[in-house]
Amino acid sequence: MSLICPLCQRPLSLQRTSWRCDNHHQFDQAKEGYVNLLPVQHKGSREPGDSAEMMQARRAFLDAGHYQPLRQKVAEWLPALLSAPQPRVLDIGCGEGYYTAAVADALHQQTEAEVYGLDVAKVAIRAAAKRYRDILFCVASSHRLPFADASLAAVLRIYAPCNEEELKRVLKPGGYLLTVTPGPRHLLQFKALIYREVRLHMPEEKPYAGFTRIDQQNLAYPMRLTGAEATTLLQMTPFAWRAREEVWQTLAQAGQFSCEADFCLTLWRRD
Repeated sequence: MSLICPLCQRPLSLQRTSWRCDNHHQFDQAKEGYVNLLPVQHKGSREPGDSAEMMQARRAFLDAGHYQPLRQKVAEWLPALLSAPQPRVLDIGCGEGYYTAAVADALHQQTEAEVYGLDVAKVAIRAAAKRYRDILFCVASSHRLPFADASLAAVLRIYAPCNEEELKRVLKPGGYLLTVTPGPRHLLQFKALIYREVRLHMPEEKPYAGFTRIDQQNLAYPMRLTGAEATTLLQMTPFAWRAREEVWQTLAQAGQFSCEADFCLTLWRRD
């Protein structure tokens, strides 16, 4: 295990049903199997992250298969890079574990990998741990990763906030970072409902200090959604904050809503 104490950064070990460090800090493992490594002084709010309602709506949307092509692409790409007998892989901002589980399934077909999922939302981590028992999920901040230096072979980041220095710290030299960001035409039809002037997404120009970009691929395909699925998807996006009430009503009453999925997948290697 490569978990470290969020209070003193000493290694954590599982003793019966608690994670403990040499300084006697203790973090109980929940009955669902996850561990909460987000101290109250690091939370920022009472219940950071998505609400139970948002999590359940997102899970229903994902379970319907609308983002299955992205899930399959990620699950094919990451395991193909990892040849070590026991690689450690982390999915940051993992939510309810939809992509984490696919990566874990692919890895476990070829190696005895340790797969971790991390999110700041306890309700999402609880749901993930209940469904996917062979993955260790933890409640923690992506800005303070509870992992030892140079302990991870790969990190998956799908839309999640991150701290570049933390990513560099936890990844082994030669380790991989796979990021997923919106492509130019991602959900363009939602933009058309919300903004007077519709512009394509600008590509993420974020440089990762200490990393070399080695590959980039786009994945685009059409989606046909019911009105309920369209409102759920809108709720999952930053556009939701700008959508007027009539936009929500239009989507909810629609028999069918067609839009585009467009993702940019970028692979980085730790120098």
